[in-house]
Amino acid sequence: MLTVFGSIALDTIRTPNKILKNVLGGAATFAAISASNFVNTGLIAVVGKDFPKKYQKILSKHLDLKGFTIKEGKTFRYDGRFDKTLSTRETLKTELNVLENFKPTVPEEYRKSQFVYLANNDPDQNTNLIKEFDKVKFSMCDTIDFWISTKPESVIKMIKAVDAVVINDQEAKLLTKEFNLIKCAKKMMGWGAKYVIIKKGEHGSLMFFDDVIFPSAGFSLEDVVDPTGAGDSFAGAMIGYLASKRSTSLSEIKKAIVYGNVLGSFAVEKYGLEGLLQLKKSDITKRVKIYEKMIRF
Repeated sequence: MLTVFGSIALDTIRTPNKILKNVLGGAATFAAISASNFVNTGLIAVVGKDFPKKYQKILSKHLDLKGFTIKEGKTFRYDGRFDKTLSTRETLKTELNVLENFKPTVPEEYRKSQFVYLANNDPDQNTNLIKEFDKVKFSMCDTIDFWISTKPESVIKMIKAVDAVVINDQEAKLLTKEFNLIKCAKKMMGWGAKYVIIKKGEHGSLMFFDDVIFPSAGFSLEDVVDPTGAGDSFAGAMIGYLASKRSTSLSEIKKAIVYGNVLGSFAVEKYGLEGLLQLKKSDITKRVKIYEKMIRF
């Protein structure tokens, strides 16, 4: 089983063609639903009393919710706007609400999880939570500019506590104060991460391990409508695939990254979570085959 910890959000997403208000989002939501295509996934997260029942129903259809908590107060809210190229997003507002003082605990049934993903969240919470698992075989974390700017030391401490870090190129540069992605990765590996996966949006990703660099192309798409959650879907699929194989060999990690690219591509084709919620196993298999054709020569 895989355990995902992080934020569930009510998102306001502003794209050039459409504005969505109070839609179900959050890093943990995208990651866990993406991972659930491969393995049973338990979610540890908190929402407020204002969290719509219909959203809870969607989550319970795909995920195990023993770690799902409803607290007095309002659900975490995020408001962001994409530019007309859909490649850069500006954060307009982040309201932590119930997330701010949340003290997560790991349900008894999840403590045996060998695979754990700490989605973008308060790095101190993440570092404390990972200690509650009995025998983690592979753990992975993500972070964003908000935490890098407000708690850089805590982010570095979190990176020390996990096996792999997934981070986008802008954030990798911001955190390490380097401009070259290889230098960024080396610095993070120096802090204790075994694997560093740097996401480059539509341009795919770079994976670093020892002296191995594994570049992977993004899946080429003509119609991208909403990139929200693409990176989380990528990471969720990656660790979900590894958990389903119960392996962390380098060759499986490379395959996991391909599945990450593929699930990220489904996420951006529709608004919000729609692209992930309608997926069938056969859709994933088909797109992986196309991807293999695309990059083989």
